[in-house]
Amino acid sequence: MTQRALDSSGEQTPGPSRPAMIDAGAELDPVHPMDLPPSAHDATGLTTAEVAERVARGEVNDVPVRSSRSLTEIVRANVFTRFNLIIGVLWVIMLFVAPIQDSLFGFVIVANTGIGIIQEWRAKKTLDSLAVIGEAKPTVRRDGKAAEIPTHEIVLGDVVELGPGDKVVVDGTVAEADSLEVDESLLTGEADPVLKRPGDPVMSGSFVVAGGGAFTATKVGREAYAAQLAEEASRFTLVHSELRSGISTILKYVTWMMVPTAIGLIISQLVVKDNNFKDSVARTVGGIVPMIPEGLVLLTSVAFAIGVVRLGRKQCLVQELPAIEGLARVDVVCLDKTGTLTEGGMDVTEVRPLNGSDEAYVHQVLRSLGSSDPRPNASLQAIIDAYPAGDKGGKDGKGAEGDQGAEAGWAVTDALPFSSARKYSGAAFTETDGTSSAWLLGAPDVLLPEGDPTLDEIEHLNQQGLRVLLLARVPSGELDAPDAAEGDVPTALVVLEQRLRPDAAETLKYFAQQNVATKVISGDNAVSVGAVAGKLGLAGAENTLDARKMPTDPDDMATAMEQNAVFGRVTPQQKRDMVAALQSRGHTVAMTGDGVNDVLALKDADIGVSMGSGSEATRAVAQIVLLNNSFATLPSVVAEGRRVIGNITRVATLFLTKTVYSVLLAILVVCTQVEYPFLPRHLTLLSTLTIGVPAFFLALAPNKERAQPHFVRRVMRYAIPSGVIAATATFTTYLVARHHYAGPGALEAETSAATLTLFLTSMWVLAIIARPYTWWRIALVAAMGLGFLIVLVVPWLQDFFALKLVGTTMPWTAVGIAVAAAALLEFSWRLVGRRFGA
Repeated sequence: MTQRALDSSGEQTPGPSRPAMIDAGAELDPVHPMDLPPSAHDATGLTTAEVAERVARGEVNDVPVRSSRSLTEIVRANVFTRFNLIIGVLWVIMLFVAPIQDSLFGFVIVANTGIGIIQEWRAKKTLDSLAVIGEAKPTVRRDGKAAEIPTHEIVLGDVVELGPGDKVVVDGTVAEADSLEVDESLLTGEADPVLKRPGDPVMSGSFVVAGGGAFTATKVGREAYAAQLAEEASRFTLVHSELRSGISTILKYVTWMMVPTAIGLIISQLVVKDNNFKDSVARTVGGIVPMIPEGLVLLTSVAFAIGVVRLGRKQCLVQELPAIEGLARVDVVCLDKTGTLTEGGMDVTEVRPLNGSDEAYVHQVLRSLGSSDPRPNASLQAIIDAYPAGDKGGKDGKGAEGDQGAEAGWAVTDALPFSSARKYSGAAFTETDGTSSAWLLGAPDVLLPEGDPTLDEIEHLNQQGLRVLLLARVPSGELDAPDAAEGDVPTALVVLEQRLRPDAAETLKYFAQQNVATKVISGDNAVSVGAVAGKLGLAGAENTLDARKMPTDPDDMATAMEQNAVFGRVTPQQKRDMVAALQSRGHTVAMTGDGVNDVLALKDADIGVSMGSGSEATRAVAQIVLLNNSFATLPSVVAEGRRVIGNITRVATLFLTKTVYSVLLAILVVCTQVEYPFLPRHLTLLSTLTIGVPAFFLALAPNKERAQPHFVRRVMRYAIPSGVIAATATFTTYLVARHHYAGPGALEAETSAATLTLFLTSMWVLAIIARPYTWWRIALVAAMGLGFLIVLVVPWLQDFFALKLVGTTMPWTAVGIAVAAAALLEFSWRLVGRRFGA
């Protein structure tokens, strides 16, 4: 695609320079003539009656874009799982063949599932309320007035106004265009913005990079080009996460191990051993149930959901759930200076006339430039505030008779909105005396030739962290021509002071402490950006690079990115290339921004973070939106992600240790042809005290550990040796007890001894995972130990759980074996830590 259409001779024809009202019947999409309003509606929009008529016909943009799953989907996802089905069948069997205490595991699953549903429902309500706050509202014309309405209320034929940063929310045809440039790269992959003229189509999903205008909606709802894509992109999701995909992989392996082991156990207990049928069924179920890490998926969902709620309280909208995890893994944060390190507004501190220019005349030009743009950017807005239209004195109170703005005699004949790719804006006027003049306002180092002596003066200002714009007079001609700046005459320097965010310095300090590299990427002068970053204490702020000198080779660009911290004069496409270059070196990159020039980079970064006050396009592609516009919220998101990942890694080791020792115990039972040592009630008690209760608290605890990759390997390299040691120690105790006890009640005594060894060994695994110790972690481990002791000493609990230690020799033997297992656990964990890293 090109920015200009070609005429019959092959030359590029210029687009319109001013808004133009068009005949909708002639210019709009001929495919839908009956759907389009008459030409007068281009100016006034639809009437209330016409809107009601279209709503009645269903011609409304009613695509259900949701921020989260529905309640029905939440219940279905938490209840109808593979493992819940297995446990449910086993639970029903146990209700018929065994006492109620052997069916406790079923009630635990019901409680866990209920907790999961409630927590995700809370997260859904938080997300939905935040999504309403952060929802962009396009401006439409109705009854001759412009008004903001929710996207889902747009109807066919609505006239929707557009400005820089606005996203095209439905398909349509351009009705008015004022140097309107639209970026369609998110749909077509074409990098260059497309100049739109009246009659040209615009597609939903594209966004405005420069200029303004209006379009008439021709396709709404599900017919719009990007409706389905937008719905999927905006949906609350639990997928595409290393943590969740890792857990899915683990569960797949567990299923493969569990099925043949369970079949062998069933045959062993029901066929080979000539036992009481009901007792055999109970012990068979007792062997199968603990193989299932049923609480792991639930706990992960709960931890994520609570993370969403916590961040929601800080006005942080997480549009995609894995973004919490992703930002915790980030090792490079790319920041856009404006709106991130600095507040959006700026102040004009000085205007320096050049080449003998008259100061009053310069003020008049600035006032007229401000009046020429209906949608000024932050820099031009600062000029408008300093030199408002109709004010003779301007910011400094100086002025002259006749020093007035465009509305008092200066007629705008052409206008060029600011573009981050060009780095300047402009306008042409017919002045009060009838003479014509044309002006450009923008980056001095773009408008001036290299080596111009004025650049030295500008460099000195940039080193103070000031932003400098050049006002230059240019020969009359096409302002948007590539060579528009050639032959320009420098007329004045406009010096702007940027307002630093009060919380930016502390946030940069946090990232430095967490070993997260910070790169400031801006369209402003590199020296000026470096000075601002230096004021905020950014490490390496003196290492600046002008992006116009940036190597184009991806590998060389990656090296330059790693060696420097501040980059200036960066184009939107370069921001995108910089993100890709860092990713090519294995970095996990987060990109923050609020302007339309950040959209492409935000989309390609691992995590895109947008300010709530940013453009509609940036909010649409970002995974995280900071609704309070505070850069200082980012550390909270990072900390929340680290808490979730670090804690889930911890508790996953607990759950999978149980799975490993359960599978291994079943295999040993099958191989030795003995009764399975445990009833379901025993393992329900052990799971509750050594895994269920402590895992819940550990999963929600503070955790500042930096997130590490390779979740499955990190978990399994600890869970496998721990499970093997626990199973071996338990089965050893069981075999010793079988030789020690004889007569009636022997099996119960053998089970009690084996249960004691397994509990103590599992408790030591818990004690290792709970490190580093704090008072509440020590209290948690102690409380679990006390709970088991109470079961052993209270008579009715002994009977309920069928646990009674007989004699002193075997119980102390069980303790001795558990102590040896604990020593082996310490050795194996330290060996794994030294060999593979913590």
